Amino acid sequence: MPAPHRLKERADFTAVVRARGGSRRGSRLIVVHAHHTDARAGLPPRVGFVVSKAVGNAVVRNRVKRRLRAQVALLIDAIGSGTDVVVRANPASSTASSDALADDLRRLLPLGRAA
Repeated sequence: MPAPHRLKERADFTAVVRARGGSRRGSRLIVVHAHHTDARAGLPPRVGFVVSKAVGNAVVRNRVKRRLRAQVALLIDAIGSGTDVVVRANPASSTASSDALADDLRRLLPLGRAA
């Protein structure tokens, strides 16, 4: 994903997860935290990923991150401007197919909120 669409700083991740007025939706595979900031400022949507050691070893975690990143890249234009999203992988995501991850992302991401 292009740099303007990435959440990188720990403070940004924390702000999204703990935001008042934010949303949290989950499934067996992933949990999606979203926080809508000021869309009028024209900020692009930003997405960050959290894949803990509970998901698996480094190889498995990186594979899950790559799959999630690829699926979100296809949907990034549908996420409203000024929206920050954190996608947290649950341990079941380590054995899930890319199609299953894509289905959950389409269902859980805040799509269609373009300003």
